[in-house]
Amino acid sequence: MSESPRAERPPTLDPVACARWAAWPHAQSPWLNEEVGRRMEDRLQWIRLQPTSWVDWAPLSGGLQTHGKLRARYPQASCHVVETTPAREQRARQTLQSPWWRRWMQPHLLRFHAPAAGSSDMLWANMALHTSDDPEALLQKWHQLLAVDGFLMFSCLGPDTLRELAEVYQRQGWPPACHAFTDMHDWGDMLVQAGFAEPVMDMERITLTYANADDLLAEFRVLGRNLHCERFVGLRGKQWLAQLKNALLTLAKPQHDGRLTLTVEVIYGHALKPLPRLKVQAHSAIALQAMRIILGKTRNDRSV
Repeated sequence: MSESPRAERPPTLDPVACARWAAWPHAQSPWLNEEVGRRMEDRLQWIRLQPTSWVDWAPLSGGLQTHGKLRARYPQASCHVVETTPAREQRARQTLQSPWWRRWMQPHLLRFHAPAAGSSDMLWANMALHTSDDPEALLQKWHQLLAVDGFLMFSCLGPDTLRELAEVYQRQGWPPACHAFTDMHDWGDMLVQAGFAEPVMDMERITLTYANADDLLAEFRVLGRNLHCERFVGLRGKQWLAQLKNALLTLAKPQHDGRLTLTVEVIYGHALKPLPRLKVQAHSAIALQAMRIILGKTRNDRSV
């Protein structure tokens, strides 16, 4: 008998489907993720902190080209690449690792394992959060990896994503086309709950257009999967595929020259890891590591 899902987990996400997608061996990073990563990387120009150590979370799906842009922005910073499976880590190694002679000269700049807790100045997570079946636990893990005053940069899909496709499936009487996406205000609340401070949330909508149904379906096989727990679980036949392609024709919009049109809502988030807060009581128990962080921070502030 399987355990019932925890109440705080996204109710429409199937954990088994999420795990399968996290292990999917991408041949290359999805173009949409690269585009979102490019836009998020551009926002770093407004952040004054220059990290000396940072984490790239799941760059194989998040964007290998984006990883290169980040390395160019912070050329002297060490980077820890964290992938979701050993197979994906190996693929990332093959793509991202420098020639042996450059690794010999700068052995500290790129490593393929998680850093020590509390050691990174930035954690970069592009288009990963909306496919996690336990996002609160993932946010807490990211919080643990960051140093005090370190910051998180992330992006994910929002509630308006593929709303047109959801309406097509609903009109046909089919199960949902994709799981429900979380609102940016809820992400802000979860960031605070995980221990982050000063969360800044932003969103934009991107319009995708396609010449025909075949182009749309081919692209979405690369971009993602239907992770809804109530999705159709069997195999579809040729007759259903023909029905789907015919139904997708209703997505054609005159203002886009008759091309099939879909909306993607992208949420961007930024938050800091603050100094640990201590609950002062008549008798207080303080973790040794937290005390070291606080004392170290106090000494640094006094020396400035």
